[in-house]
Amino acid sequence: MLVTLFRSRLDPAHLSDYREMAAQMRTLAEAMPGFVSFKTFTADDGERISIVEFESEETLRAWREHPAHREAQRLGRERFYLEYRIQVCEVLRAYGGQR
Repeated sequence: MLVTLFRSRLDPAHLSDYREMAAQMRTLAEAMPGFVSFKTFTADDGERISIVEFESEETLRAWREHPAHREAQRLGRERFYLEYRIQVCEVLRAYGGQR
């Protein structure tokens, strides 16, 4: 499994357009083969982190290269994000419990 950590700060001038695009991208990502999960958290200082999981490098690549996602990436760089950082990590071990 691959995990993408996407850290960002949004440009407040484009929040409405961002939210619309983000909703579309989430729906699209969830429909992609190999999609596992997606969650976003926002820190008190406004930094956000999205955690996106895909089953394999191939399924993550298909998502990254999807034409609609490519357009969203372009808009993100040009309008939505004041700054961003992406890290793609391979899961070496995963375990948990539930009570």
